[in-house]
Amino acid sequence: MLLTEMAPPPGAEQVAGLRARARAARHRAFVALSTSIAVLATAQLLADRAPTREQTVPLAVLSLVALVAALPTMAVTQYAWGVRARLVRWREHELYGAAHSGGTRPFSRLALAAGWAVTLLLGGTTPGFFDQAALYSVADDLSWAVEALAVTSCGAGVLFLLWWARDALWLLARARRSGASPGDPWDPGHGPRPRTGTLRTGALWAGAAVAVAALLAARAHLWEPATAAIYALLTAALVLGVVTDE
Repeated sequence: MLLTEMAPPPGAEQVAGLRARARAARHRAFVALSTSIAVLATAQLLADRAPTREQTVPLAVLSLVALVAALPTMAVTQYAWGVRARLVRWREHELYGAAHSGGTRPFSRLALAAGWAVTLLLGGTTPGFFDQAALYSVADDLSWAVEALAVTSCGAGVLFLLWWARDALWLLARARRSGASPGDPWDPGHGPRPRTGTLRTGALWAGAAVAVAALLAARAHLWEPATAAIYALLTAALVLGVVTDE
């Protein structure tokens, strides 16, 4: 019987399942990231445009709630993705003697780090909205919390860059060592993905990224969209991110 006619060993099927779960976790992590940034930027845009202090208060509270919800959500989803990705690499190494996944890991980690930086920068402006709403005591308390978070974030950022550079160099060295390897014939790969499906997923993620970038540009006062356009961009960012394939 030819090798191509033989059923793959159970380990290969397990690897395929682990990879599917890792892709699902990655999808949830990026959805949480894009949703958090979009909601936070929208709440702050609307608060910045509120004509009265009374109308600023609920939007300032919404901005704070969005920030408080975003940080643990992003942390949990990204941690779950990391755990499942490590399981994939561990099982690949056990079956095939080398981990075949994780080639895009440095780029995805940089994207997540950039998302964290943007979220924290937006969060740093939250006390100003309470100040605009004349809630000065709340603004002062939040300012202390934001300053402490900023110091912690700067330290974490430096440690991340050092760790990221070490990991990227290790992946580059591993890629050079295994560049000529033909691979294992039992490796199921990452599953067949039709070209049309890949293009559709890429287009949806690109649309979500453009919507989030447009909201951030408006928040930075690089352009002044109408309020209806802000809501349309928020809807696009939420919907396009959710409906993308894993």
